[in-house]
Amino acid sequence: MPGKVLIFSAPSGSGKSTIVGHILETRKDVEFSVSATSRPPRGTEQDGVEYLFYNAETFRALVADNKFVEFEEVYPDRFYGTLKSEVNRIWAKGHVIIFDVDVKGGVSLKKYFGDAALSVFIQAPSVEELRRRLVARGTDSPEVIDVRVNKAAEEMTYAPQFDRILVNDNLQTAFEEADKMVASFLLGLTETW
Repeated sequence: MPGKVLIFSAPSGSGKSTIVGHILETRKDVEFSVSATSRPPRGTEQDGVEYLFYNAETFRALVADNKFVEFEEVYPDRFYGTLKSEVNRIWAKGHVIIFDVDVKGGVSLKKYFGDAALSVFIQAPSVEELRRRLVARGTDSPEVIDVRVNKAAEEMTYAPQFDRILVNDNLQTAFEEADKMVASFLLGLTETW
């Protein structure tokens, strides 16, 4: 493997994107891997910034052309995946890759990258808090929130497959813990994280 990778996964609303954003602000050696998806943009999301947006047909064609490190059909016709071209682009700069991916994608990436990866599962303190956060985000309908909360219960069963579990019940504490995990991993001090 040409470099190291950081994998952050969580059920929707657990705070992974906020924690990944913090790491990107504080570490100049880390670069975000923009995932591909077949879902439409939410809110102010922009193509090439939060995600690379494709329709389901184009996404399937990319899969058929073996363009992905990993991909998942998270919901019917809602694909998410990591393009090989993104990994190569970031490593060519000598940067560490950071992934903000769904739980199944996180497990797949850890299997693919092995010891070159630190995988962190971010967990909300409770399902009720997760629902509150999704409602406060204001980007999904009540029906979509119900689906996401129900899916979160299943996704939490994947937590033991990650190197570390980070409970996000206090954002500042979660930032500090994530900083320690990342710094120790990148220095090769695995016994401290």
